[in-house]
Amino acid sequence: MNYFKTFLLMMLLMTFSVIVGYYVGGQSGMVIAFLFAAVSNFFMYFFSADMVLAGNNARAVGEADAPELYAIVRELTLKADLPMPKLYIIEDDSPNAFATGRDPHHAAVAATSGILRRLDRNQLKAVLGHELTHVKNRDILTMSMAATFAGAIMMLCNLFYFFGGRRDDREGNPLAMLAVMLVAPIAATLIQLAISRSREYGADHGGAELTSPQQMISALNAIHQGIQTQPMAVPESSAHLYIENPFSGKNVSSLFMTHPPLEERIAALEEMKK
Repeated sequence: MNYFKTFLLMMLLMTFSVIVGYYVGGQSGMVIAFLFAAVSNFFMYFFSADMVLAGNNARAVGEADAPELYAIVRELTLKADLPMPKLYIIEDDSPNAFATGRDPHHAAVAATSGILRRLDRNQLKAVLGHELTHVKNRDILTMSMAATFAGAIMMLCNLFYFFGGRRDDREGNPLAMLAVMLVAPIAATLIQLAISRSREYGADHGGAELTSPQQMISALNAIHQGIQTQPMAVPESSAHLYIENPFSGKNVSSLFMTHPPLEERIAALEEMKK
């Protein structure tokens, strides 16, 4: 089902980018937008995981390097009926983690050194269960594609702005063109964030099923408190992939939040106890 949802998302955002291209640049702009979106789509499908891991300074680790991490993930993958993902560690004192990859057979889970030190084993199990749920639900592909098209639409608008928009044989309305170039990236970003937020609830639920709702709540509280004192310095384009917003110290509108509010996530988990 999530593959189908991803396909629909790809079509929606590709159509959106083509419309923006046509309105700003006419038929030539539409062609440029389509080609740009198609190439970005193909490239990100195969290389998004490597790009995200490299951009976040994640290093691959073997079982000898992180035996407890491997033991927990192996236990959870057996329980969730998933193949063993590649494991990575990010040297950062802030507690956080994310999953990436295009499917369960090409998945990677990255955890910060801070989360391995700060959380106890039960909390860490809940976090890794959350990330493996993202893998099982194919959320990692959907969110990567959403991020790709959000970035592609922004780049397209910048491209048209730099070279100047022209509606074939006539000039377009400059104010309308400016409005499109301002609104399109915001709309694409909101789509990306809405998708990211909705999938966090499902991953929290999955992590709680693999461990317990209380363990998931305890882990989220510990991560939130840790990030308040030690925010991460990571690319904003990958913030939505983490289990908790790595820039929690920032004040942002709820529309532009990468994750649901902690109180709402905990409330949803409390409902599982009933």
